[in-house]
Amino acid sequence: MLLDLKDKVIENEKKYLEIIAKHEANGVEFLTSHGVVIDESVTIGKGTQILPGTILRGNTTIGENCVLGNNCIIENTTVGNNVNLNNVQAYESVIEDDAKIGPYVQLRPNSHIKRGVKIGDFVEIKNSTIGEYTAVAHLTYIGDSDVGANVNFGCGVVTVNYNGDKKFRTVIEDNAFIGCNTNLIAPVRVGKGAYTAAGSTITRDIPDNALAIERG
Repeated sequence: MLLDLKDKVIENEKKYLEIIAKHEANGVEFLTSHGVVIDESVTIGKGTQILPGTILRGNTTIGENCVLGNNCIIENTTVGNNVNLNNVQAYESVIEDDAKIGPYVQLRPNSHIKRGVKIGDFVEIKNSTIGEYTAVAHLTYIGDSDVGANVNFGCGVVTVNYNGDKKFRTVIEDNAFIGCNTNLIAPVRVGKGAYTAAGSTITRDIPDNALAIERG
């Protein structure tokens, strides 16, 4: 039994080393093969660097000149060019060019991260679109949301998408500023250029260019 397991491990290692060698021949850089697992179905553009512990599964496409790792898990996801991912788990999602994500970020299915987005540590995004050049600093949950371009999220923001019975969407329009520790109770819309004060729990739509302060 132990011998069978050892043989299987050796066979898998040989297979993954062959896959790595194929990508190296196409201009992909590997600092080491340690902990790197890449399915045969994965495509990787030239100039991309794969760091230790990276796992690429399923129907995944990685663009050119990216940096992936350490310890990324990317599954059935399309990644554009010049993307930097550090300790990111992404499933059934799209990440466009020039995005910088991590560390400790989870992209759950149907997440669409548009060009130039920056996402910091301990952020979870689910079934949402994040518009171009939006910044999601850290310690934030964005679920079932449509976020515009150039939006800034402070620390500790939550889109409250579930009331115990149904899920609802949050809409945040271009150039909005979401203050630290804001709770957005869906369904709710934050208008273009609008602000929320830190610590607010927002239960009503915010007009364009308005400042919302809502506290118990």
